[in-house]
Amino acid sequence: MKLVTISDPEGSILVRHARSAIEACVSGRPLPRWSEGFMSVSRGVFVTLNRVEPIPDRLRGCIGFPFPSKKLGDALIAAAAAAATEDPRFPPVTPSELEAIVVEVSVLTSPEELNVPRRDLPTHVRIGQDGLIVSRSYESGLLLPQVATEFRMDEVQFLSEACVKAGLPPDSWLDPLTKVQVFQAEIFAEIDPGGRVVRMVGNKK
Repeated sequence: MKLVTISDPEGSILVRHARSAIEACVSGRPLPRWSEGFMSVSRGVFVTLNRVEPIPDRLRGCIGFPFPSKKLGDALIAAAAAAATEDPRFPPVTPSELEAIVVEVSVLTSPEELNVPRRDLPTHVRIGQDGLIVSRSYESGLLLPQVATEFRMDEVQFLSEACVKAGLPPDSWLDPLTKVQVFQAEIFAEIDPGGRVVRMVGNKK
């Protein structure tokens, strides 16, 4: 069954609001607030920034909230600001970079644990549809659904990379003490920096 809880116009609004929050954050202005209508429902959300120059779709930041702990509008603004300034892998985005960055918003379903025999896990992961959260003790790693598609991973590779993201050995998904959860996402992205927003179907624009 196709997941549709955010309409295309609503997806465009989310991306526009995310860009507005990023512009405000990197310019030192107060962050805007939007929590009305469909944005008043609690949802998990991630904001991803990709650089279009000099290398297309090069990651520039990605931060979010995997669980529906905040209203979508509040989570979106916080995630957008953090993706631009708090991703530990990158220096903060500067205002001059904004013309070479496209904004992508992923609205998540609530994660669900896969309680199946360990070696059967790959058969329960749908590449291009499912994202993964792998956790054990205090370690946790998340990969959005589009990551597997973009890097042409199969199910085992996807599970292994999620373990690595959590700081665990690649085969930790075989360990019964490792918790594996799946979620789905509706993904909306700019075609060009500040330009038209489209839904990513099959995680492709």
